[in-house]
Amino acid sequence: MKMKRISLSSSKRAPATNNNNNYYMMVKESSISIDWEVRPGGMLVQKRQEKIVDSSSSSSCSSPMIKVKVSHGCNHHEVNVPSQSTFGHLKGVLASETGLEPKEQRLIFRGKEKEDEECLHMEGVKDMSKVILLEDPASTERKLQEMQRRQEDIIIAKAIESVSNVRTQVDKLQQKVVDLERTVCGGIKVEDKEFVVLTELLIVQLLELDSIAADGEAKVQRRIEVQRVQSYVDKIDKIKARNSAPLGNDANNNAVSVTTKWEPFESGIGSFTSPTPFKLSTTIITQNWELFE
Repeated sequence: MKMKRISLSSSKRAPATNNNNNYYMMVKESSISIDWEVRPGGMLVQKRQEKIVDSSSSSSCSSPMIKVKVSHGCNHHEVNVPSQSTFGHLKGVLASETGLEPKEQRLIFRGKEKEDEECLHMEGVKDMSKVILLEDPASTERKLQEMQRRQEDIIIAKAIESVSNVRTQVDKLQQKVVDLERTVCGGIKVEDKEFVVLTELLIVQLLELDSIAADGEAKVQRRIEVQRVQSYVDKIDKIKARNSAPLGNDANNNAVSVTTKWEPFESGIGSFTSPTPFKLSTTIITQNWELFE
């Protein structure tokens, strides 16, 4: 079809048309554009304007709004949705009300679970109709597992913090053990109660570690601190034993002094002067044989 654009004033008439050619003319009247079209019979008429309407928006605008009552466990919700919308659209509205994602929802109406693409009005949902909302079992299981992991992480974090607090106290007691060892090694006697008090403080920290319920990384850190406290207790016992030993008889001074005292005897043995020599007796050997009967 051939089209031709013609600009005419409001005082001019539209030109005649040819029956053999269908063409398009636009007449401008009083600064208003008018579209003209030629019908198959040769009549020149104003072209009809076709309005493009979005089907998705038209359905929501044209359909009236209804209120749907939704029961979710002990909770009840009332939401307004277009009467010709789908159950999937209803799930999207309920997501903001319940905190459940649409894929986590199951909508039950008249005892049957509805699919997302099913329309409300086609299934008999009207104003003030009641719909039951259930959470998907798989989603519930995932949430329970996630909740358990979070609780475990919280417990481990608290255990690590408790072990860290004990470590701080043990560091302070470690310095006391070092000072006590330096004092004893310097030859200064320390009262026994100093060893008893320091040992009791370490035992308290050992009991504190034993009361911490730990797992994973916290359990490893707790075991390290337990071994550390036990090593300090053993070290205090060694320092105490050294402190109780007599002076000059400790582990680092085991030398034994030996003195020699000479005692003089009448025979001269043990004196610094040699004894008087004595004469050896001589023996005479004869060969006189004596006969026996």
